[in-house]
Amino acid sequence: MTEERDSGPKLVLIFSGKRKSGKDYVTDLIQNRLGLEACCVVRLSAPLKRQYAQEHGLDLDQLLGPGPYKEQHRADMICWGESCRNQDPGFFCRLATRGVRQPVWVVSDARRLSDIQWFQSKFPNQTHNIRIQCSEETRAQRGWSFTPGVDDAESECGLDSGVEFDWLITNEAEALPLDEQLQPILKLAEEAASSVTHC
Repeated sequence: MTEERDSGPKLVLIFSGKRKSGKDYVTDLIQNRLGLEACCVVRLSAPLKRQYAQEHGLDLDQLLGPGPYKEQHRADMICWGESCRNQDPGFFCRLATRGVRQPVWVVSDARRLSDIQWFQSKFPNQTHNIRIQCSEETRAQRGWSFTPGVDDAESECGLDSGVEFDWLITNEAEALPLDEQLQPILKLAEEAASSVTHC
């Protein structure tokens, strides 16, 4: 059992998309289907926010939440995160995956090419890229509005080009039902999870 678990993930699903496209909703849905034993949602922003909160004396719970507190600090947090990544591109990826033992990793918030490259270099055969997309109108209905220095920064635009996505998921009312769009991804994840013998 130890060897199996220590050999790394059987599947890494990397999700990216614009703010309010529904990344968390979709990745939580996948985790709920597979169960906590089989699937871990890896949030790259969580260690970033934890470190940022510690260094700046801020409320971590509010930074992790969806409210205005996070938005007040977002631009500064982006700049701080960029300086950390410039020194060490895999810094937050390593922190976010430390101690993860489930066979399926669902990365909920890849934002830069360096995020994807880190996982592809570590787990080349297991990694698949998925883009969540929806219209600006739908995002606005979910509370999004364009913010200079945020929506035109690399953290929002870094994966707009230069990435080959294995799947494009359209997360809005007029699209095919999410269940239908996610079917091939869930099938792959279920196969990966079942390939591991749980003790």
